[in-house]
Amino acid sequence: MNRRSFVKYIPAVGAVGILPSTLSAKTTPPAPSNPNERSYWANTLYKIASPVLSQMSQGKLRASMPVETPPKAYQGRENVTHLEALGRTLAGVAPWLALPDSADHEGQMRKDLREKALKSIAHSVDPNSPDYLNWTKGSQPLVDGAFLVHGIMRAPEALWEPLDEKVKKRFVQEIKNQKEAIPPYYNNWLLFGAMLDAFLLFVGEGGDFMRIDFAVKKHDEWYVGDGWYGDGQNFHMDYYNGYVIQPMMLQVLKVAASKRKSYQDLYERVGKRMTRFAEQQERLISPEGTYPPVGRSITYRVGAFQPLAETALLGTLPEAITGAQVRSALSAIIQRQFEAPGTFDQDGWLTIGFCGHQPEMGDAYISTGSLYLCTLGFLPLGLPTDHDFWTAADADWSAKKAWAGQSIPADHAISF
Repeated sequence: MNRRSFVKYIPAVGAVGILPSTLSAKTTPPAPSNPNERSYWANTLYKIASPVLSQMSQGKLRASMPVETPPKAYQGRENVTHLEALGRTLAGVAPWLALPDSADHEGQMRKDLREKALKSIAHSVDPNSPDYLNWTKGSQPLVDGAFLVHGIMRAPEALWEPLDEKVKKRFVQEIKNQKEAIPPYYNNWLLFGAMLDAFLLFVGEGGDFMRIDFAVKKHDEWYVGDGWYGDGQNFHMDYYNGYVIQPMMLQVLKVAASKRKSYQDLYERVGKRMTRFAEQQERLISPEGTYPPVGRSITYRVGAFQPLAETALLGTLPEAITGAQVRSALSAIIQRQFEAPGTFDQDGWLTIGFCGHQPEMGDAYISTGSLYLCTLGFLPLGLPTDHDFWTAADADWSAKKAWAGQSIPADHAISF
């Protein structure tokens, strides 16, 4: 993707009508090598997240967010979709919101979302708020409680420390209630329960090491090799290693290892596996910026590439892959998916689809709130503007090089 392809989209993103009036078009961010590219990412993420956080910060999410479902949806999605929207949005925007304040346009967008995120969290646990969320009824809330605490653990200085003590106490109690009320299924859901316990340990509110131990050891048993885990006892050809397993294994073990040294070896091994998985993900991105639409939950769009995005954020990319080629590859996907007609409805909410509006591609458990898992593909925005991920010149990614007749390193499996 070249710079000119981004220039034509910057005015369009600015014209969506959801930027706060306090943001001035005259302010400009520090100039990286390719400023239009970072601006495009930031404006697109703001466009995605703003309807959720703007409405919920006012206690109006339940009243205003549409609840679109696929043709053959499970019943009761309206009872769980709002926690999905909040938890999944914050899981992806958290690293970006944790960057220091700045007076430029991007900094003002971050400040706007951060303030609204804190108010949204407060509404979510306030029994007197119209947006008091369902934390314990049904099984789905366990999933999105886990995504929500993942966001908080990714950026505690932005999403936890500023909260009022009363809000913190309410939130902790809802998490404790949730983990007691909802048993996880015997698959990747074990990690959702473990995430709640990791969060409680993280904030000094207890946490059950037995639940953490069971979840991570079962997934270590379910590891099938070369960076891939089974989803339970069986291998599934889908993107759940990206949506859930790899990043949550890393997060749970990061917290566990900080408390008990016995987890350190597995934590390091899991990190190396995710680096290998990210290497494979980068090679899956075609020269045109597409990837195979295989498996369930593909309407989570670029969220499938969370491991690649997170290894870029953490500085653990494979040696043969540069940040610039990851940026360029993910940019190509983001442009294809979020510029596709019908991706957003007339009020700016995401619609069900993989590339545009394709409701028939949604699984039975999908609804509007589910779709905000796409924010996980934007994790590198947590890197500062002057980081070489953003300042390096545009670079072709592996498949683009290979199909253009350029040599790329031979690919080899790992043995751990």
